[in-house]
Amino acid sequence: MASTDYFERRLDEKRRLTIPSELRTEFASGIVVTRGFGKYLHLYPLSVWDKEVEPALNDGNSILDETVADLNVQFRRGKTETELDQKQGRVTFEQHLLDYAGITKDIVAVRAGSYFRLMAPDAEM
Repeated sequence: MASTDYFERRLDEKRRLTIPSELRTEFASGIVVTRGFGKYLHLYPLSVWDKEVEPALNDGNSILDETVADLNVQFRRGKTETELDQKQGRVTFEQHLLDYAGITKDIVAVRAGSYFRLMAPDAEM
């Protein structure tokens, strides 16, 4: 696992975030961006999404399990899957996700286990 647990970046005019070079291998499988539990975003390597998140979202004992249904709505609403631009190491964000998190230009990224939490610099936890 890469040793980078925190980075700050500025989005370019096309809503692209440059991933630090030491993290690009981690995201080589692809990228999933979702809304977080609060007013922030989650940035997952596709391999982590497929191995850990997707099974957890489908792990309800009953089709009527409201907790699992709420998690599915939270994580799938606005979910995007994309590839990392291999030349520049960038990922493009959809505007509605940036609006949700209150991100305009500057992004703070903090590792939260096997994914990153992305937020505006002035976001409250």
